[in-house]
Amino acid sequence: MRIVRSTESRRSETPAAVMTTFASPDLGGAAAPVWKVEAAAGTAGPVHHIDAEQVWTVLAGTVAVTVGEDSAELAAGDTVVIAADAARQFTPGQGGFTAICTGPAGMRAYMPGKENAKMTPPWTA
Repeated sequence: MRIVRSTESRRSETPAAVMTTFASPDLGGAAAPVWKVEAAAGTAGPVHHIDAEQVWTVLAGTVAVTVGEDSAELAAGDTVVIAADAARQFTPGQGGFTAICTGPAGMRAYMPGKENAKMTPPWTA
């Protein structure tokens, strides 16, 4: 059994959101990272790709999610499963949103047209 205390969680900030890592390969030795995303209204994330499946569950607020050609409005309690390599964008609703997320260790992010510049998001390492 491995326990990661709340005082050990790791915080990462981007212009679009704050991610809090609860478990990851470097934090508790988890094979499936778990992190929280908090995004304020007016801070739409960039269109990007992740080379692995991810699962996002909205805990509070609302968010518009676009995956490929599909779009949906999500609210607290809703979950979206996003396929590997699908283009995705998250746009917070008027009150922002909080979500809990997971995916496999080693996943890498990249921008459209930049498949050769993949990087591991720090909140998943």
